[in-house]
Amino acid sequence: MTRPTPVKPSRPLLTATGRAIGDYAMIREGDRILLGLSGGKDSLTLLHLLLHLQKKSPVKFSLAACTVDPQSPEYDPSPLKAYMAALEVPYFYESQPIVESAATHMKGDSFCAYCSRLRRGILYRIARDQSCNVLALAQHLDDLAESFMMSAFFGGKLRTMQAHYLNDAGDVRVIRPLVYARERQTRDFAAHHALPVIFENCPACFSMPMQRYQMKALLAEQEKQHPQLFANLLATMRPLMSLQTADGET
Repeated sequence: MTRPTPVKPSRPLLTATGRAIGDYAMIREGDRILLGLSGGKDSLTLLHLLLHLQKKSPVKFSLAACTVDPQSPEYDPSPLKAYMAALEVPYFYESQPIVESAATHMKGDSFCAYCSRLRRGILYRIARDQSCNVLALAQHLDDLAESFMMSAFFGGKLRTMQAHYLNDAGDVRVIRPLVYARERQTRDFAAHHALPVIFENCPACFSMPMQRYQMKALLAEQEKQHPQLFANLLATMRPLMSLQTADGET
């Protein structure tokens, strides 16, 4: 079997990521970054972007990664262990019964929101244990646009994910370097380089009709008619992407 090696991202993907990192001062000299690695196309793309930047950037930083396995029968991220070992990236694998916990403790919330909070707490713990001061997450522009529209449609608020914020405890900065990148870019990158994508990495979202996927379809249809849709949405969301709040949402 050929040993996997870091692969160079395309220029548009590098440009989008570099602009976001620069605009929001995401990576600083001496940062110790922990990547939340689900094994999906987005987080695997971000892994290779960060590995490339680590090698090429004059700003020196270290990189590790962590996968949280929620113990769902539909999701098996264990193949990532060998892949990360071959890439020689420090890697932490946390298996927790999040799916089982949701069935007994979740009240008045969606599974996605419940799972996200528990996974984020685990990632914070690993970051602290490993003296990492930065947590990198792989949400892209499509994710931010969907969150923005869902908040406006169903919550009556103007909110979206933040590009860069400090967590509640004030000891971990959370960054989203892909906020200017499109989902189709991460999909194409992962397919072109045959990355070991773990599919259905959020099984509940695939098994239940969720508002997010309805919004994704709506935006896709509107983009066919209005090619500048996401550029306009990005311009609209910029003020919301840099407001400081405890949970990374505005």
